[in-house]
Amino acid sequence: MILLLVFACVTAPTASAGETVAAWNPTGVEWQRFRALAQADREHIYARLVELCDGAGHRLAGSPGQKRAEAIGAAWLKADGLKVTLDPVKVPVWVRGEASLAVTGPRAEPLRVLALGGSVATPDAGIEAPIVVIRDFTELSAAVNGKIVLYNHPMLPGTPSIDHYGDAVAYRGGGASKAAAFGAVAVLVRSVTTRSLHTLHTGALGYDEAQPKIPAAAITVEDAERLSRLAGAGEVRVKLRLTPHTEPDADAVNVIGELRGTGRPEEIVVIGGHLDSWDVGQGAADDGAGIVESVEALRLVAKAGAPKRTIRVVLFANEENGLRGGKAYFAAHGSERHVAAVESDIGGGAPQGFGTTASEAQQAWLTPMLAGSGLFTRPDGGGADISPLTHDGVLAIGLLPDDSHYFDVHHTDADTVDKIDPAALADSTGALAALLWQLANAPDAPVKAGVRGD
Repeated sequence: MILLLVFACVTAPTASAGETVAAWNPTGVEWQRFRALAQADREHIYARLVELCDGAGHRLAGSPGQKRAEAIGAAWLKADGLKVTLDPVKVPVWVRGEASLAVTGPRAEPLRVLALGGSVATPDAGIEAPIVVIRDFTELSAAVNGKIVLYNHPMLPGTPSIDHYGDAVAYRGGGASKAAAFGAVAVLVRSVTTRSLHTLHTGALGYDEAQPKIPAAAITVEDAERLSRLAGAGEVRVKLRLTPHTEPDADAVNVIGELRGTGRPEEIVVIGGHLDSWDVGQGAADDGAGIVESVEALRLVAKAGAPKRTIRVVLFANEENGLRGGKAYFAAHGSERHVAAVESDIGGGAPQGFGTTASEAQQAWLTPMLAGSGLFTRPDGGGADISPLTHDGVLAIGLLPDDSHYFDVHHTDADTVDKIDPAALADSTGALAALLWQLANAPDAPVKAGVRGD
């Protein structure tokens, strides 16, 4: 893989905070053209985000909001003149239920709590036990037997924020089973964020089938710190009650819109994001923005002219707690000649760069397209929904927007449409449109790693 770094050094304030981020100042003709087209349609682009977020609400797999979102997405694609198909997907159904948490000693007080996605329930009466504070998995031992583990492992600050997510999210994703292996009866996890205003962040956990399944929930950064201080002074007991349950798989769809190519229609460029969200907030940043950017990027390409390759936009089902949509797309379409797969799933900030997973031949083909973009590229990029295609050797590209405030609202009640700046959303849409246009029209594409097109 080839690493290309092209940074714009001018900075401008974000719409939502006083921090500065790299402004997008493309110099290439196509990049400027599609940025202008997107900014001219800024109100329309933002209106679609509002329609999705206000019209569907949260969109957890198997929920009524999921069905409303599917209908909204299909209507958009039909209105844009695309060929629309609805590929069936079976999705898991997890229902949150109620949650409560309270300190019962040394003095009684309630705490805020949010079950992690996929968690099992506590007994109806709840679980009461002392807490053991764990800051690193290496601290787990027999001392947690019969206790409630509190993982107080912080997400480190840095730019881009996504680089520090994986380390912290490991405690949310795998912490329950690791603690259960030592006899813990439940886990509490510090919310995965670098900044908090007493905000709860949910997200998926995975159970190791070799270990007992124990309840797991998120608490705020502030409460994780306070409980840790209290536990340092003596025993702290808490009582946790969760009532989630799992229902049989439900029917969902990948909503797909296609603009058929005029020169090499058998070669496909796919772009998308995930239509589902967690059952808190509106899923505006995660991933309503990515959905709208993908849909609107293709609309702008169609407005600009007829691409040589087929471009397909996919509104993937069930990324958050199963990745069923991405897997179903690959099962149905993986044998087709995909030239590139593009994903947007890091919020609606202004474009900063692209992450790519590519062979040397694929990167060499892509690099000239990015000249004049004013955006950087780096390796090991892509996205969760397109990962099956990536593993099959398809060139994968993930948009890297400004994410300096993404994890402030990620998987929270605060992930609402007002957090998205219309100008930034339009800029990222324009960047994706310029990329799509060139991917669809550049000659001699390596269709898969080591394989060249006609």
